[in-house]
Amino acid sequence: MINPIKNLTDNMISLPAGAITLRDDRIKRIWTVEIAPFQLAKYPVTQALYFEVTKKSPSVFKSDNKPVESISWHEAITFCNLLSQQSGFDEVYEINDAEIALNINANGYRLPSDAEWEYACRAGEKEVRYGEINDIAWYKENSNNATQEVGLKQPNAWGLYDMLGNVWEWCWDIYDKEVYGSYRVFRGGGWSDKERGCLASNRRRSHPTYQIDDLGLRLARSQ
Repeated sequence: MINPIKNLTDNMISLPAGAITLRDDRIKRIWTVEIAPFQLAKYPVTQALYFEVTKKSPSVFKSDNKPVESISWHEAITFCNLLSQQSGFDEVYEINDAEIALNINANGYRLPSDAEWEYACRAGEKEVRYGEINDIAWYKENSNNATQEVGLKQPNAWGLYDMLGNVWEWCWDIYDKEVYGSYRVFRGGGWSDKERGCLASNRRRSHPTYQIDDLGLRLARSQ
């Protein structure tokens, strides 16, 4: 069996610099973010990779090639640092009790930012979905009430699979500190969502200790 950590190197896709316009209908805000070149994993983190790094198997729907789920934002951050250590890279996150600082210039693995995630999902397109939903996503109508193995649906134009559906993906960003405190953003829609939940523009949030069986992560690296 191929070591999933070694295999990860071939599954990181280099994305070009650009810009993305985000919107939050809740507060009627529209803003543009400049995106530096970065790498994003072709697939969500699988259970095999998560177990190789942490020796833990938290997922409800067990299978090596299914996305890991039922992990909190804190666990996602810890996983990124552990993977960086085991890969010989610098850690991106400095964890000091409840305080977590980001070193964006470190060469290790990290979560994508909210803006990076949407930029990558759209892959240069304006549409909120990069294909017909049954061709690109596992969602309520076709998932058989469970996650499915990664990479079985069509990718977007940049070769990224499962950006919509299967599992939501944690991002680095705090959603709205004044209103929601430490709640963090997650993106993409999951296996239990209806069609309208699987859009590039959808943004959800929860407490960084939150865990559920349709929420996982995808790895990024700065370039």
